Amino acid sequence: MMRSLFSGVAGLKTHQTRMDVIGNNIANVNTTAYKSQNMVFSDLLYQTTQAASGANDSTGRGGINPRQIGLGAKTGAISTAITSQGSAQSTNNPWDIMIEGESFFVVSDGSQNFFTRDGSFTVDGAGNLVMANTGYTVMGWQVDPETGDIKQDVVSALTVMHKSNLESPPEATSLAYVTGILDKHDPSINSTAGAVRTLIFFDAQGYKYTAKFSFHGTGSDDEFRVQLDDIIDDSGVSLVKKYGLSNIEQIATFGETANKVTTQKYNMVSGVTYTADGKFSVNKTLENILKDYSNNAMMVAAGKDGIKIVDPAAAGDVAAGTPVKVEGNVTLTKDQLEKSPYNLLYDSKTNKYYMKDADKAGKGMTEAEWTALFEGLEGVDKGSIKVAVNNDEVQVSFTATFDTLEDAYFDGTTNFGVVLDPADADLENQAKILSQVYGLEAGNGKSYAIDWIGNDGAAQIQITENNKGNRLVFDHDTGTFSYIGTQGSDTATLNFNPSASTLAGDIVDLSQFNNIEIDFSSVNNFGNGKKCTLEYTAGSIESSSIGAGRKPGELIGIEVGQDGRITASYDNGLTKLLGQIAVAEFANASGLSKAGNNLYTATMNSGEFDGVGKNITESGGSMTSGVLEMSNVDLSSEFTTMITTQRGFQANSRIITTSDTLLEELVNLKR
Repeated sequence: MMRSLFSGVAGLKTHQTRMDVIGNNIANVNTTAYKSQNMVFSDLLYQTTQAASGANDSTGRGGINPRQIGLGAKTGAISTAITSQGSAQSTNNPWDIMIEGESFFVVSDGSQNFFTRDGSFTVDGAGNLVMANTGYTVMGWQVDPETGDIKQDVVSALTVMHKSNLESPPEATSLAYVTGILDKHDPSINSTAGAVRTLIFFDAQGYKYTAKFSFHGTGSDDEFRVQLDDIIDDSGVSLVKKYGLSNIEQIATFGETANKVTTQKYNMVSGVTYTADGKFSVNKTLENILKDYSNNAMMVAAGKDGIKIVDPAAAGDVAAGTPVKVEGNVTLTKDQLEKSPYNLLYDSKTNKYYMKDADKAGKGMTEAEWTALFEGLEGVDKGSIKVAVNNDEVQVSFTATFDTLEDAYFDGTTNFGVVLDPADADLENQAKILSQVYGLEAGNGKSYAIDWIGNDGAAQIQITENNKGNRLVFDHDTGTFSYIGTQGSDTATLNFNPSASTLAGDIVDLSQFNNIEIDFSSVNNFGNGKKCTLEYTAGSIESSSIGAGRKPGELIGIEVGQDGRITASYDNGLTKLLGQIAVAEFANASGLSKAGNNLYTATMNSGEFDGVGKNITESGGSMTSGVLEMSNVDLSSEFTTMITTQRGFQANSRIITTSDTLLEELVNLKR
């Protein structure tokens, strides 16, 4: 038989194989992460009809080439474009994961590891992360319970929806920090209550509480005190009241727990008389006894000597709110009239006063304008104004009526006063005695209480200095934080007692609370428009999620990071590491053997899997969640190859038909 006939048959078979490869590629054009294949031809063995010979010097004949007749073509190799990245297809499914790079997911059927680029995963009924099409478990690394970080060990199945991962346990707050500006001129700093700020924290059972702290001035520009005032539960009830305790220190302490108490003797200030009946007679100026008196510029200009009280006409007691009528005579100068509240202009050429928006060509202020100007002042009685202008000075006579601010007595001239009775235990009355008789005002962390009063009015007074809490000290030159509590310390601790004894003698267990270390190093003593911006925040100053405490939480989401780490999110703000998807890398990925279902197995030519795998970022790769890798089949290339394959098949078929024609001619020789 003719050799060309068998060569044609071999060519047909080889081209058919190539068409099979092309068909498989086109069939998998939409297969997730499918890697296209390519077949190359190789010539078949040759029949040598004459071997090659070399040149012969003795005969002078030259060498000849071998005479070989080929026997056709065969499949040389079928290679897989396994390192060629397919395009990305967005699915918005968080369990669809695409590998960027040359790595492979590791999956297992329970007895054998397989490798795949197909990242279409899902979670099965047992909470395992598995391949959606086969149910094979996705392999990776687990979390080390001691460190809370990934432990790179032999890969195992990732159980991301384990029952223990569906909820997060509560945690007691252990850390907090304070930020902002403490402005020493903020009025609240020097008030009795102080500048109140709150810290929200959790106990070990996940219950929420609010701790009330207050910042107090000490009279020093650089030193303040921070104290614990109360702790309130999430219903707004103070724990002191809730548990029936006597004070907050039975629950928790923050620095020192007691105020500093001393006593000192004080004499009466001037203008005070101690009467025989044991009361104080305190002289009052008109400005202090008559409402809005000091708001009338004429009253201020007239002074005490320019005012005569006409009602009441006689000495006696005056009830609060009683109208007091006065007559006044005052001379106003040019300087006074040109200022607020008059705001007049004086023309020295005409010796006339004008309103600022009036025409200077006029005749100056009219009598009606003068009257209207002064009647507009606080308390002035209408129709009582009389004005006389003498060059640049103006004499004004008037009457005005003001109400008294408090119960007082009148001496019949221009003097008022009040009587303060030490026997009156009313707190407001005691505060008036301390202020008006002894010149003592509560504030700057100090409060006063009368111990006893002598026959001469001198008093022994108890002084209570706010010594509770911790000292908060700032650098005098820069206003920056210096220390809290003790020198060199950045933190102060809110210490909880293990238990407390109620007023009824019962024991309250407080072991659910955890001590809270509070960092003050970010607080500064700067001018800020007389406004403090202090704020407490639970957690570490480096990371607000550390030590912040939390309530119990439910799982609300899981995400896969670019490094394959799987992280759960809970509705209490906690995030928890659940595991990490490991990948396999091979020295010759093209040497992997296809096992169907988008799976590969290792071969001797691909290299072995070490059982541990790698972190995908080690080789510069990454994972993208919500995206799948598409097939890397290039249809234009496949169709082009299909054309050449078809033509090759046709040409080989012609070899067979032509050889058949030759054989037919050979057979016909017999006829």
